[in-house]
Amino acid sequence: MTATGGVRRISSGGPWEEAVGYSRAVELPNGLVLVSGCTSVVDGKVVAGGPYEQTVNAFRVAFDALAQAGLGVEHVVRTRMYLTHARDVDEVGRAHKELFDSVRPAASMIIVSGFIDPSLVVEVEVEAYRGES
Repeated sequence: MTATGGVRRISSGGPWEEAVGYSRAVELPNGLVLVSGCTSVVDGKVVAGGPYEQTVNAFRVAFDALAQAGLGVEHVVRTRMYLTHARDVDEVGRAHKELFDSVRPAASMIIVSGFIDPSLVVEVEVEAYRGES
């Protein structure tokens, strides 16, 4: 974790962070934590599974980043889910409900043409808020 100008940058150590030049998450001085797009990739390898499994795995990557900031699912205020196929909406939605039903963040589902690896069908983004100190 590094900090400059009151902004904390969180790394998962994933290979794309170094190659592309981004942080897994960024915490702003106002307590907002923005988690970069997460997919079902662990240790540089796609974790097999359908839309439901990929959604759960992608959110686990995001939750790991939030944990590094000292936050949990209860701090999540917004999610975005990018899907390659509209037919996957129900499975992705089921995974989201299981993970966030008690929190009920603002959420969006967006259909996109594809991801870097064609075996990926879901990418997620998370925003969380630390709240007043």
